[in-house]
Amino acid sequence: MGWRQALPLLGLLVAGCLQLQSDEEKRAFAEQKLMARHDELMARMDELYQLRQQLTKVPDTVLAGRRRQALQAADAGMMQWMHQYHRPADTTRHERAMAYLAAQQHRIDSVGVLMQQSIDSARVVLRATGPTH
Repeated sequence: MGWRQALPLLGLLVAGCLQLQSDEEKRAFAEQKLMARHDELMARMDELYQLRQQLTKVPDTVLAGRRRQALQAADAGMMQWMHQYHRPADTTRHERAMAYLAAQQHRIDSVGVLMQQSIDSARVVLRATGPTH
């Protein structure tokens, strides 16, 4: 049997192993994924601040003001997520904890989209205003 023929079997084996995970392992994985995204976004908070500072040095246009507001909204979104997130208690039923973690993953991913969009649009404005900024 060639490796190409064995590939579907390998896929079934991997899927089967994932099925064997305990509820605790699934929950731990979901928590780790969530916190990894949090950490990734936290590492970009300084970038939001720096871009806001740079935008204060460009001519005060409506567009620059909107980009500063978008950066501030992304910052506020992260702060709000951190304020409202509470790790589910160990006594929380598995299904309930997993549903909560999935909802929180969706929320933190939405914050990430907001951050990326505000960063990208701020950079466009800064590039358009010239290399001195």
